[in-house]
Amino acid sequence: MNRFTKASLVAIALVFAQSATTAAFAATTDLPQIHQQGAVTYLSGGVGSDQAAALKDVMHKYPLVLEFAGATHQGNEYLADVPVHITDMKGATVLKATANGPFMLATLPGGRYKVTASYEGKTQQRVVNVSSSGHVRTMFVWPAHADRSES
Repeated sequence: MNRFTKASLVAIALVFAQSATTAAFAATTDLPQIHQQGAVTYLSGGVGSDQAAALKDVMHKYPLVLEFAGATHQGNEYLADVPVHITDMKGATVLKATANGPFMLATLPGGRYKVTASYEGKTQQRVVNVSSSGHVRTMFVWPAHADRSES
């Protein structure tokens, strides 16, 4: 192979490597900010389609995934600004935060937890078993509300 051909191949390889790196970086920049509260690392969001797709791409990395929706006459709509309170089974608070979108992803120590979420004055609870090798996904859906179903 002559010198020009080798240089061309190197240049092409660098362009492909840069494109792959740029695409990977773009996907991670769509993720919301990661927060730390005690032993819990979490992020929440997913309001826009790019951020929702980015969160769905990394869900498998988080032991706990919470999803929030409100029922309407046309189906379900995603919710944001949902207060979330997670306690261990002794009642000690592990996480108290507000979901900034329909998804909240959390890494917490293995164990059994009570998850409480509220929307429009209505509270729901779930008990989840989190393990370091597993993945738990739970959905909170609030019934249709007259104001939401009209829009």
